[in-house]
Amino acid sequence: MTLEIIPVQIDKEIKPGDDLVELLLLAKSKPQLQDGDILIFTQKIISKQEGQVIDLAEVQPTLLARGIASEYGKDARIVQLILNESNRIVRMRNGIIISETKHGFICANAGVDESNVQEGHATLLPLNAESSAQKLRKEVKDKTGIEVAVIISDTFGRPFREGQANVAIGLSGISSISDYAGTNDSFGRVLRVTAIAIVDEICSASELVMDKTLNTPIVIVRNYNFDKKSGSINDLLRSKSTDLFR
Repeated sequence: MTLEIIPVQIDKEIKPGDDLVELLLLAKSKPQLQDGDILIFTQKIISKQEGQVIDLAEVQPTLLARGIASEYGKDARIVQLILNESNRIVRMRNGIIISETKHGFICANAGVDESNVQEGHATLLPLNAESSAQKLRKEVKDKTGIEVAVIISDTFGRPFREGQANVAIGLSGISSISDYAGTNDSFGRVLRVTAIAIVDEICSASELVMDKTLNTPIVIVRNYNFDKKSGSINDLLRSKSTDLFR
């Protein structure tokens, strides 16, 4: 199998209501879409398109947010957004806040991000990235007749590992996990617990051509033979009963 990972340059600052599929189709830096392509959209352009951009001047921090901000050297307005976007705070230490978002993701700052956005503003995660992926996939089909899979990606830190990697936060038209349980390995032994998070691995591969400074918020992954049965991002969220660290 030889994969192609093709960056798509969008030379436009995304605004609420922009037609992302139209921008993709008009982009000069991409080949013609094909059936079976996988489209990866970064969380940032989805959040911008859906209006999940907050003017920090309009955020009124609570006493709790001010206290946390003072102790951890953070902007109280950002802390307030983190609290607003969190189901619970998992850990706070060394100026870092790890929380569980309303979506069920465990990540730094509940996904609140000040990068690649106008000064004095911050982006929040999409309200429902799974729904966003489904909508984009349908729009591609309606406009081109082409069947693709769509993944929304974001950059998360990883426990026990330095550095960040792209992972999926929403998907449509692709199975989230490739489960090898019940198959035989090369020595004939039956595999019992091998399940590969393929959508996360696809997102990580896509980030290799998604330079943060080159306006490439969309990637086409081509020639990957994937299960077209739609999975769910919830398949990737470990339950409390199987989480050894919660």
